[in-house]
Amino acid sequence: MIDQAPGAGGNVVDIDESNAAHYLIDESHKRPVIIDFWADWCEPCKALMPVLERLADEYRGAFLLARVNADSQQMLAQQFGVRSLPTVLVMQAGQPVDGFAGAQPEAAIRELLQKYLPSPFEGVLAEAAEKLQAGDASGAIALLRPAYEESGRDHQVAMVYAHALIEGYRLDEAEQVLDAVKMVDQDAAYEQCRAQLAIRRESAKSPEVTALEEQLAAAPENLDLRAQLAVHYTDTGQYREGLEALFFILQRQLDHNDGASRKAFLDTIASLGKGDPLAAEFQRKLYSLLY
Repeated sequence: MIDQAPGAGGNVVDIDESNAAHYLIDESHKRPVIIDFWADWCEPCKALMPVLERLADEYRGAFLLARVNADSQQMLAQQFGVRSLPTVLVMQAGQPVDGFAGAQPEAAIRELLQKYLPSPFEGVLAEAAEKLQAGDASGAIALLRPAYEESGRDHQVAMVYAHALIEGYRLDEAEQVLDAVKMVDQDAAYEQCRAQLAIRRESAKSPEVTALEEQLAAAPENLDLRAQLAVHYTDTGQYREGLEALFFILQRQLDHNDGASRKAFLDTIASLGKGDPLAAEFQRKLYSLLY
């Protein structure tokens, strides 16, 4: 019997006649099986296979990718009526139910899989929703950020991510996510996020902050005033504005207020968590200032 493909994590297998019945028929009663008929000489096959393997990894076992070398397994190819390569078939309950022949873009393959599989990000969305309900917007953002990119900015993921960013007062980032939504996807969830964003922007502008901003506009080099404003920004989750204010201070006086501004800068970065792009951006700025 052919072993599972190296590094496949149980989601990819190579098929021959000895294991075909087990993986193509029996396994398809437990989960969908995607059969990829390929050959060494087939250039489109070489382009398609890595895409299928990446999707198998992304879906974490929701389907099995079964690779069949049509040259060495001609009998199997004939049994499934394969006439050209690559050919991909979807097996469910022991029967082929869908498929395609020839190279296809990743978006088309994802659309095919979505007919038969739950979203690979459903678990992430559920966990993020729990964190938001518990008031942990930062934890939800940390979960959703990679899911947003890995899903190809899937609309459902994007809406939950935008909501989390709004809850965490990451308003500029939320606006960037919403600006990236295609017009055809601007549905009720999108409009709701837009409304929430507008409300949060308005609520972040307290009379005290407005007064400090007006004073600072009249005296932009007043570092103590800028430090006060930075505190108000970070307290309302406006981390970029707060970090920009603190970095302005550090550029002019690294030990401002006996080092309190530098400590506030570092504490704000730490509060964003590891892997946060905003934290990384300002860590680099501080490094360039120090070294």
